[in-house]
Amino acid sequence: MRVLFAIAHYCNDKGGGFYGSLKSDPAPRVKALAGTILGLHHNLSAAQGLLDGRRRRIVPTNSAIAQQVDVVVCTTGGHHVLESLTGIAGLFRHHPTSAEPMRLGFECHDVLRNGLGNYDYFAYLEDDILLADPYFFRKLHWFSSAFGDECLLQPNRYELHPLQPLVKLYIDGNLADPSISERIQDVGEHPRLQAEFLGDRLAFGRVNNPHSGCFFLNRRQMETWAAKPYFLDRDTSFAGPLESAATLGVTRTFRVYKPARENAAFLEVHHQSNRYLGVRLKLDPDDLTRF
Repeated sequence: MRVLFAIAHYCNDKGGGFYGSLKSDPAPRVKALAGTILGLHHNLSAAQGLLDGRRRRIVPTNSAIAQQVDVVVCTTGGHHVLESLTGIAGLFRHHPTSAEPMRLGFECHDVLRNGLGNYDYFAYLEDDILLADPYFFRKLHWFSSAFGDECLLQPNRYELHPLQPLVKLYIDGNLADPSISERIQDVGEHPRLQAEFLGDRLAFGRVNNPHSGCFFLNRRQMETWAAKPYFLDRDTSFAGPLESAATLGVTRTFRVYKPARENAAFLEVHHQSNRYLGVRLKLDPDDLTRF
């Protein structure tokens, strides 16, 4: 299986600070981007082995589930931290553009479309998304085989904080303004799917917040989306340009599902740049009594 990843990366320490890419200190951005790239190779690629002491050699591991990982980092205007990633420069390709910074994600869409014919899966990531599940794409394949390519499974995105009483928080709950979502999808259409997986009954639901900061399409899904008249129209009407690049096009094209709360971890990604847990949301132990 060959997977093409396009990562939208921007860092401007004079940008104002609302998004992680605009913070005054670039060090967290270096760490997050390195984590994103390394996570893909560490968890998905075939470059893995088992130390066999008796035979004094290393033998291959995970060959049954390994993927060929190609990573493209899209940047604009020289505002990036790639010069700090020289030690892992061989793990990604740099794709510089002249795009407006907030619309950089759409350049990733173009990179993905240009990969048609050469890959089995096409993935878009914001630059602080860590994928740590070696079975991630096997789960996606299982889901589309079970329910069809018209259904797209988005991962649940979470944040971690070791010093908070709630150490893991899924951050993409229902939108405060449901109308943002209602104009592009009807979550009442086939609202819930269920299937057996490894002996458990799993549920997947339509949600009014399909955003995950990423998406993952198989070849047929990528071909379907790329053929739509609105592909690369650069529409930014889902919350904003960054959110639209990650969410709007795929939600217009497919019925989007996420794993239900009771099995939220079935498909998930780690948002490394905490915006909520321990930052906007600081909990006391007593707060957990409501769970």
